[in-house]
Amino acid sequence: MSALSWIVLFCLLVGMLSVMAAGLFLLLPQPLRTRLLPHLISFATGALLGAAFLALLPHALETVPDSDTHRVTFVVLLGLLGFFVMEKMVLWRHCHHADCEAHHAREVNELHSGVAGPLIVVGDAVHNLIHGVLIAAAFLVDIHLGIVTSLAVMAHQIPQELSNFAVLLHGGLSRTRALLLNTLSSLTAPLGGVIGYFGLNGVEWLMPYMLAIAVSSCIYIAVADLIPGLHKRTEMSASIQQVLLIGSGVAIIYLTHLLLHE
Repeated sequence: MSALSWIVLFCLLVGMLSVMAAGLFLLLPQPLRTRLLPHLISFATGALLGAAFLALLPHALETVPDSDTHRVTFVVLLGLLGFFVMEKMVLWRHCHHADCEAHHAREVNELHSGVAGPLIVVGDAVHNLIHGVLIAAAFLVDIHLGIVTSLAVMAHQIPQELSNFAVLLHGGLSRTRALLLNTLSSLTAPLGGVIGYFGLNGVEWLMPYMLAIAVSSCIYIAVADLIPGLHKRTEMSASIQQVLLIGSGVAIIYLTHLLLHE
């Protein structure tokens, strides 16, 4: 298969499987969903951090001369700051709790005016478009790196899509319409992949810096959006479970990376 085929295939898989998994998750009884969601978020945190530090960043640093490593890490820093600004502009919404402060302060209050639904869909579409570009950058460097990156994105996408479903359903949409809107927004991922392929193919010098942006994306989502929610549970048993699940996410990415390179 060509690199473009790999990119489109995995962008579609990441988007569609995440939406389907979130949709099936909503069919579970509410008490069970409430218990399982924090575990999903813990696992996603580990997967994102594992992909950032064990796959993406090493590849980015390996492909530049030693004199340019500071440029790569500087781009990681700029990416973190950039994602912070984007989130402030409501273009990058990663709240994974339907009852989080951001939803109550802004989105839930806007549901009655019909604003929150379009914001969620547009924000998710932009988010998926960016992920598509970053997945394309990873595949253009190495097929195995692209697969690992896609797995990490998918681990994060499931709780993200679940959050989107919750807000849309709270706004009065039917499950079918909410599923349709989330499916349509997921289709921007392969679009981003195609844009990334044609925009980055042939400019190899850009690849380490695109990977650096992917690193900052994974770190920002994990540290700024997922971990604060985990800190809300302070009991010892919950903390131990979180550490174990984060470690499991890291281990899955590490083992996948090793197996693909054998």
